[in-house]
Amino acid sequence: MAVTGISANRLELLQIANAVAQEKNIDREIVIEALEEAIQKGAKSRYGAHHDIRARIDPKTGELALTRHVTIVEDDWMPEDELEEFNDSAMVRLTDASRRDPEAVVGKEYIEDLPPFEFGRVQTQMARQVITGKVREAERANQYEEFKDRVGEIVNGTVKRVEYGNTIVDLGRGEGIMRRDQSIPREVFNIGDRIRTYIYDVRPEAKGPQIMLSRAHPGFMAKLFAQEVPEVYDGVIEIRAAARDAGSRAKMAVLSNDSSIDPVGACVGMRGSRVQAVVAELQGEKIDIIQWNPDEPTFIVNALAPAEVSKVVLDEEADRVEVVVPDEQLSLAIGRRGQNVRLASQLTGWQIDIITESQDSERRQREFSERTALFQEALDVDEVIAQLLVTEGFATIEDLAFVENYEVAEIEGFDEDTAEELQARARDYLERQSAILDARRTELGVQDDLLAVPGVTLPIAVALGEGGVKTVEDLADLATDEIRGGYEMKNGERVKLPGVLESFNLAQEDAEMLILQARVAAGWIDASELPQPPEPEYEDEGEFAEGEYDPEAVFEDVAPEATADDAGVADLEPTRDA
Repeated sequence: MAVTGISANRLELLQIANAVAQEKNIDREIVIEALEEAIQKGAKSRYGAHHDIRARIDPKTGELALTRHVTIVEDDWMPEDELEEFNDSAMVRLTDASRRDPEAVVGKEYIEDLPPFEFGRVQTQMARQVITGKVREAERANQYEEFKDRVGEIVNGTVKRVEYGNTIVDLGRGEGIMRRDQSIPREVFNIGDRIRTYIYDVRPEAKGPQIMLSRAHPGFMAKLFAQEVPEVYDGVIEIRAAARDAGSRAKMAVLSNDSSIDPVGACVGMRGSRVQAVVAELQGEKIDIIQWNPDEPTFIVNALAPAEVSKVVLDEEADRVEVVVPDEQLSLAIGRRGQNVRLASQLTGWQIDIITESQDSERRQREFSERTALFQEALDVDEVIAQLLVTEGFATIEDLAFVENYEVAEIEGFDEDTAEELQARARDYLERQSAILDARRTELGVQDDLLAVPGVTLPIAVALGEGGVKTVEDLADLATDEIRGGYEMKNGERVKLPGVLESFNLAQEDAEMLILQARVAAGWIDASELPQPPEPEYEDEGEFAEGEYDPEAVFEDVAPEATADDAGVADLEPTRDA
């Protein structure tokens, strides 16, 4: 757009503003503001940049008003920043103004009309830059406003260019970029190709809004199903989760809000017609459609299909789940290069560890033997009694020492006297262990007040002392990674850093709370700043659902032949001298 001079016909300015606004699809007022700024800069270039010159175009008539302003300031006026200084071309002190104007007050402006002038080559170039910049800013703002609410939509566009594996797509009123990692592998596009993509992010940046496109995003697959399956579009069937290994395999969990409609069958379609339409768009990607289930173990079992699952053990604190599968199903459950278990993990949000039934049985046998040996040594009883206690679900000496007496007496062949004697021996053992640990703590120099911190037990205090943490202040000064262990980059490699309490497998929240409690004890923070625990949720106790972990049945197949009568537990004679 050429700017020849401000003496041009005033209607020409409005015509220029209207033409640019229509061509660039921006507000007419923005173009008029750009023209005003361009004329203002041109006038300053002619009359002097130190002058306060303002241009005003009437949006109805196109009349241009070019004026110079001088403002009255206080006599002791001071600049607001170091770069600012008194400008005698745009300012006048109150004392000086009062000599010529008896009505002079601080803030009053003297306005002088300036005559029109012709733009020279420099002024024309400057005006063109100002107008072009303003128009470009308005275009970018319009693009952001148009696309920011379209995140999660599928858009059609034309490939504009391909740079270093990134595809630039013309979307009509904007450009989007599909990075190499967001495209389907082995998919090649040429300039001018029509393409369907998914908007997964819109970022406002200085060089303009960045419209991030993808064909590898799980949302792209979900939106394609919404286009192909009317029940999904209408909301009768919900896509609750999706995970993709773009170009190879995908898993999608669906749920029907209408009990008469099978969500999996509806998404597959008659003879697979619906799912095949999506597969064709995704370049032959295989899609497993499974039914979503609110019961986490059942959902995990479904997600690992087509593999069969024998048992699921959840660890909610660590967000991990252990899945036991038949030995012959291991490779199927893991999938090629771990693909099946990886997609199932992404779909369910759980970190999945897969072991075989034989590995699970070996581990349970090992745990049974270790716990049996612990009870034999700690309680000074024979192997059969120890096996009975482990079979009944007692995993530690603490479990036996502090449980209600009747829970031990109810074991077949036991009575109250037997239960009391076993618990007495358990408590004696714990006292001896506590004395040993306390002596070790004292030897390490761990202060007594560290034990008063909530969450610090004797074993933890000893571990802290061995790690050089001997005072409340030492513990308060730690970070969670120093307690639980973590990783850091050294010479470009990820190196494991041990934590002082790593062997205790503390959850992130527990480690943070331990540090906060120490800071309260040290007087660094107030107890009111501690996070409040959530309200407990009480549920009716019921039978374990299929696939859930039943702690009562862990060792049921390890030593079924052990009975109280075999051991003669009524007398409970020690097997060796105390």
